[in-house]
Amino acid sequence: MADAGLTSLRTAVAGVSGYAGGELARLLLRHPRLADTPPILVGRIGESETPPVPLTSLHPQLSGLPHADELNVAAFDWKQLQHKSVDVLFMATPHEQSRAWVPEALSHGIRVIDISGAWRLHDDENRKVYRLTDADPLLAEKLQTEAVYGLPELHGPAIAHARLVANPGCYATSILLALAPLVRANLVDLGCGIICDAKSGVSGAGKSLIPTSHFMYAADNFSAYAVFGHRQTGELLEQLSLTSEQIQFTPHLLPIPRGILSTIYVRLNKAIGAEDIQARFDDFYANAPLVRVRCSPQLPQIQHVVRTAFCDIGFQLSPDGRRLVVVSCIDNLLKGAASQAVQNMNLMAGWHEREGLL
Repeated sequence: MADAGLTSLRTAVAGVSGYAGGELARLLLRHPRLADTPPILVGRIGESETPPVPLTSLHPQLSGLPHADELNVAAFDWKQLQHKSVDVLFMATPHEQSRAWVPEALSHGIRVIDISGAWRLHDDENRKVYRLTDADPLLAEKLQTEAVYGLPELHGPAIAHARLVANPGCYATSILLALAPLVRANLVDLGCGIICDAKSGVSGAGKSLIPTSHFMYAADNFSAYAVFGHRQTGELLEQLSLTSEQIQFTPHLLPIPRGILSTIYVRLNKAIGAEDIQARFDDFYANAPLVRVRCSPQLPQIQHVVRTAFCDIGFQLSPDGRRLVVVSCIDNLLKGAASQAVQNMNLMAGWHEREGLL
């Protein structure tokens, strides 16, 4: 797709009923390249929508957008997707469903952008946290080696030519974008360890009701969870080539609907000036239109990025030039999910990666 610079695409979304699925539908409906080809909306595989459910009954906030009031969510059907000549299938589905059905999509010649965690991790030990099983382990192993980690700022050229893109986790996105310029430049004293203190709004838990997402639990509260065991830790290890002893990631639940703020503490290999750190970030993201680097000592806040496709990064350096605090903010439903998926679609189609996102 990337070589062709297509004028349009036929897209489909499986699992549009969730928070990220609703945001994905909104972005696709407003995308200038897709004005004449609205997305095909289907339920999660195994769900039965009979009769089809109007999109705006699931997401009333989309009413009035182009095509939104005429679109229905139908039952999942591979034959229907082929009949409609779908080019790209977004899978906003549970990890197990994505793992089982991505091979089927690829066999039908449909490229996939998977928002779940099913294909993000290449190391078997890291992937064990998802407890996935494969009907055809050899085929799954082959496709796993082909899957591209969908963080455009790190893997843009590979994404452009991929058949299978595995959208990163929301926490992982915020942390990786903050750390990659430093770790890749070998500026971090890994022997001292990296501390990632990340906080997310309640929508990160998805629509399925769990005790910690109840209003009575989350409101007027602030809590840590999954200490030493969050499933996105493997993404940090693989993408930064670190060991579990070199980085500690602790997520927290904020009593707000959406947004992530990650505060990352590192010790540098040697004393360095703030202007050198600033130049490292500025240069690394010079061609990344959806990353905004603040000028130190300014630090980003969740309110600066909520309902946008941006990742904002800022830092402050200690007077001795050895201790660095980096703050990274994203909207977990957008740069942490839906808008990042559209950013990946743009790259796959040969379009500017920010089209339809500003």
